[in-house]
Amino acid sequence: MTKGRKGFTLIELMIVVAIIGILAAIAIPKFAQLVRKSNEGASKGNLGAVRSALSIYYGDNEGLYPTDDMTSLTTNGKYLTAIPMAKTPTYHPDSATVVTQTSSNDAGGWTYNNTTTDANFGTVWVNCTHTDTKGNVWTSY
Repeated sequence: MTKGRKGFTLIELMIVVAIIGILAAIAIPKFAQLVRKSNEGASKGNLGAVRSALSIYYGDNEGLYPTDDMTSLTTNGKYLTAIPMAKTPTYHPDSATVVTQTSSNDAGGWTYNNTTTDANFGTVWVNCTHTDTKGNVWTSY
């Protein structure tokens, strides 16, 4: 009696490697898109946290928003311990920089309107004029 050889043939191994390659080619772009979406979600959540802190500040100070670059929100950690990061994947690096003006200059980070005579005084938004994965402009949030 001859002993039966156990194992895979070369063609079987090549087919398995080809299948794994096809699956990887499909999965890697999807993974990159999921990472981008998670960063966008983090930015939207951080924007909500900043806006909540501004609302609490507004209530504590009898209807006045900060007139600085939102550093008063982090004083003694009462409203925020630090200004959170704005993540706009592929357009700008992650940044917690706050630009004080009435419109976006597309530099990344946050834009805060601290002009007391402006109708939108106290408004904060993401300082990016590009679109997210859904096609919405970042400054529309």
